[in-house]
Order: sequence, then structure tokens, then C-alpha cells
Amino acid sequence: MTKKSFSIPGAPPPIGPYSPAILVNNTLYISGQVPINPVSGELITENIEAATHQVMQNIQSLLAEAGFTFENVVKCTIFMFEFNDFQKMNAVYATYFDAMPPARETVEIARLPLDAMIEISCVAVK
Repeated sequence: MTKKSFSIPGAPPPIGPYSPAILVNNTLYISGQVPINPVSGELITENIEAATHQVMQNIQSLLAEAGFTFENVVKCTIFMFEFNDFQKMNAVYATYFDAMPPARETVEIARLPLDAMIEISCVAVK
């Protein structure tokens, strides 16, 4: 088995003992991403649309670092603080996938790291 870690260039280190992304053979596992701007380190809190865009941009950066794109994503898990924002989140999320979006589940939870409003993890395969 080959295993390699990836992170977003210039981003602060993770807030815990985990890798932002791990490539094992041809499968990339991306840890849950919260809406932190990797340049400023600022948590995006203005609205669910901006937060979702930031999370998806962070995922896109990790995919690119490992030589993947959103077309390679086969599974996503979305954690939301406020499920009433589902439609707004979904509208933004959908713009990142073409004809065949990945399998996914979306769940509402009581609290996320840093009190973020959304967190998304995913799996991509080549």
C-alpha cells in the first residue's frame, strides 16, 4: 500500500492530529473541511452560501494538489449546523459538479469544529 498526505498550499496546519487529505493507491480521502479561508485563516460566517463556496474551494485545492478534480469525487458527507439552510447550501454545492454528482448524505448536527456552519468531507477515485 502506498500512502501520501496532502494539504492546501499556504494554509495553516490542521487543528487536530489528522491530515487534510490522504491518498492511498488511487483513492483520495479528504477530511472534513470547514469554511476557513486558507490565506487569511478566517472562518467564513456571513452566510451559508459563502461558507459552502469556501468549503468547496478548499476541497478543490486538495483535489488539485493530489492531481484530482471534482469529476473524480464519488462520495461526500455534509454536516450542517442549521438544516433550514439546506436549499441554499445545495444550490451552491451543485455548481461544483457536472452531469453525475457523487453519492452523499447530509446531516444536521448540534455543533461543528470552530462553531462552523458547515463541514464537508469526500472520497475521490482515479
